[in-house]
Amino acid sequence: QVQLDESGGGLVQAGGSLRLSCAASGHTYSRYAMGWFRQAPGKEREFVAAISYSGSNTYYADSVKGRFTISRDNAKNTVYLQMNSLKPEDTAVYYCAADPSIATMLGGGPYHGIDYWGKGTLVTVSS
Repeated sequence: QVQLDESGGGLVQAGGSLRLSCAASGHTYSRYAMGWFRQAPGKEREFVAAISYSGSNTYYADSVKGRFTISRDNAKNTVYLQMNSLKPEDTAVYYCAADPSIATMLGGGPYHGIDYWGKGTLVTVSS
């Protein structure tokens, strides 16, 4: 069992930065691939970024590539999403996810097969 708790969301102006954190509980955390997803009002949940359990492999949606960076600290049971050069279209609720297989996160929506989700943190980017 893995529980995920996101933090770090808030209101930021376009061009600004935020860092999201996802604290995980559960002794098997380090064996899970971790990911960030987001859902804007009226839209489907979409993939943002994912990282393998070792941290050696990372994947990004084209819309955030070069602006967002995913990382993890297995000693702290925490995964991060550094978001730079934020745009109004980045406004969404951001969710942390965990699954034994990173392929589950990369395979496209609707992501019903992902084992664990956090409750989400709201990011609002003003123009």
